[in-house]
Amino acid sequence: MRAPYFLLLTLCLLCCQMSSGVGYLTGLGHRSDHYICARSGGTCHFSSCPLFTKIEGTCYGGKAKCCL
Repeated sequence: MRAPYFLLLTLCLLCCQMSSGVGYLTGLGHRSDHYICARSGGTCHFSSCPLFTKIEGTCYGGKAKCCL
């Protein structure tokens, strides 16, 4: 009884259009700028960077600064 349902599911998956989910697949493998900043040892600040640190990039899509 499971075989017809499995075959129907397989047929539906093969015939469905993948174009609707393509936008989600483009983000795979891209790291957010916040992750890259934290990985390099920096911190994200919306205000100016603390003393003795410098701006090394952005965070949160360019809304904040990555300070090292």
